[in-house]
Amino acid sequence: MAIRAAVFDIGDVLEIAPDLGVGRRWEARLGLAEGEVSRRLADVWAAGAIGVVTEDEVCQAISDRLGVAREQAEAIMADVWEQYLGTGNTELIEYCRGLRPRFRTGILSNSFVGAREREQAAYGFEDLVDDIVYSHEVGMSKPDPRIYELSCARLEVRPEEMIFLDDMEPNIAAARAVGIHGIHYRDNAQAIAEIEELLTPAGD
Repeated sequence: MAIRAAVFDIGDVLEIAPDLGVGRRWEARLGLAEGEVSRRLADVWAAGAIGVVTEDEVCQAISDRLGVAREQAEAIMADVWEQYLGTGNTELIEYCRGLRPRFRTGILSNSFVGAREREQAAYGFEDLVDDIVYSHEVGMSKPDPRIYELSCARLEVRPEEMIFLDDMEPNIAAARAVGIHGIHYRDNAQAIAEIEELLTPAGD
């Protein structure tokens, strides 16, 4: 069956986000043990990823659990967002843009409350693709099979008509399990070549 849609992950695919050491910097600044920020806030990050807390509640939790003023909590989140957004993978973004209108395109991302607004401001993702499925907006995350099925439904394609590109092998395995053509992103040249191979009908 011919491919009709290509869907892209964001983190370390459409955005490249090297570790800026945000947690370690704030632990040093606040006199906390290494890993303490993640330990105290693990459930907050998990809740934000499926949208069951607001941005305001996240900031308040940072303030409460790290024992810092609200202004410092907001500064911590500003650093978190800087790392989260990274820099745009311009080559892959432009490749994705060029697939329309021949193919439907989408984004499927494990995200965090507030991501849509910030990524739209930084990269214009809403204008890049036909549909975006953010985990924090739909209340479930990859590799839950339902989130892949939702992406197919919103793009109005069958799983076997979709390509999905992600840098995490478990997410690719889950996509393949529901019938989607999963491609494990390693670099732009490899990813684009594998997508093009699937887009080119046999015999062409």
